[in-house]
Amino acid sequence: MKKPVAAKTSSAKEAGNASPSKLIDGRIKELGDWRGAMLARVRGLIREADPDVVEAWKWRGVPVWEHDGIICTGETYKEVVKLTFAKGAALADPAGLFNSSLDGNVRRAIDIREGDKVNEKALQALIRAAVELNASKKKPGKRSA
Repeated sequence: MKKPVAAKTSSAKEAGNASPSKLIDGRIKELGDWRGAMLARVRGLIREADPDVVEAWKWRGVPVWEHDGIICTGETYKEVVKLTFAKGAALADPAGLFNSSLDGNVRRAIDIREGDKVNEKALQALIRAAVELNASKKKPGKRSA
């Protein structure tokens, strides 16, 4: 009987040990449509909002942005680019960006559909708030991600 395989924290081995940033670049290019353009755009906004953000590639192909823990993930589906904030339920969202995963106690998500306008200023405020929340929950002696 085979043992269940634990979820990987990085799929770099599967992609020839490429860095997470290169894997995200590849995903953007591979999509080649509005989803790739949107993923690139939100990635740029995340990097702008937090110049110290760390990019990761988890769960066999999900772009993740971290700073003292996960800020958000950037999944792409047929109809949406989904930004899931790991601790979104604890974040103030005065602009009402969260429009998905609203019933949970922890996460919140933003589903972006083709043609949607992104409130860049509000998204960057959410990113900064997530970083601040992660920093406030950081355990003493734990290294920053």
